[in-house]
Amino acid sequence: MKLHRLSPLLLLGASLAASAHVGADGGGHHGFLAGFSHPFFGLDHLAAMLAVGIWSALAVRRIWVAPLAFALTLLAGALLAQAGLSFPAVEPMIAASLFVVGLLLTLRARLGALAAAALVAVFALFHGAAHGNELTGAPALAGMVLGTALLHGAGLLLGPWLQNRHVLLARAAGLAVAGFGLFTGALLVAG
Repeated sequence: MKLHRLSPLLLLGASLAASAHVGADGGGHHGFLAGFSHPFFGLDHLAAMLAVGIWSALAVRRIWVAPLAFALTLLAGALLAQAGLSFPAVEPMIAASLFVVGLLLTLRARLGALAAAALVAVFALFHGAAHGNELTGAPALAGMVLGTALLHGAGLLLGPWLQNRHVLLARAAGLAVAGFGLFTGALLVAG
């Protein structure tokens, strides 16, 4: 494909990555539905949640441990941010989470359940901080955690499905997520 045919897609990707946390200005989104839909419309969050689920399904012995750790630490990060704790480098850490989890999936890196949980929990804290600045109220946070859990569950189901279709599909998904992380990180550096 020629570069001029890809340029609209690159511009769309750049705009989606740049607006992934639209409420970060403190505007706040209220209500369960706002929180529930939030993980589905932030492309970085959507990619990370699915990748954590797929990777867990394919490479972590107790597949539920890393997604559960992510969801709980996501909530903790959101609550800490709403309580006024300022997290440094939130967006770069979110980009790093995409890159790292994408690489883990690509390589089908096998980690013990506790190591996997600890790794994703570090990243979840920053995802939570970003969303905690965007969402307000317990119903919104409950919706965010439920939406996140459903995306993890979808990833847990999607992993074996991809693996059964072709061994390289899950690896390709990991490369796409890692590439998105690099792309988002490059946008942050350039911006």
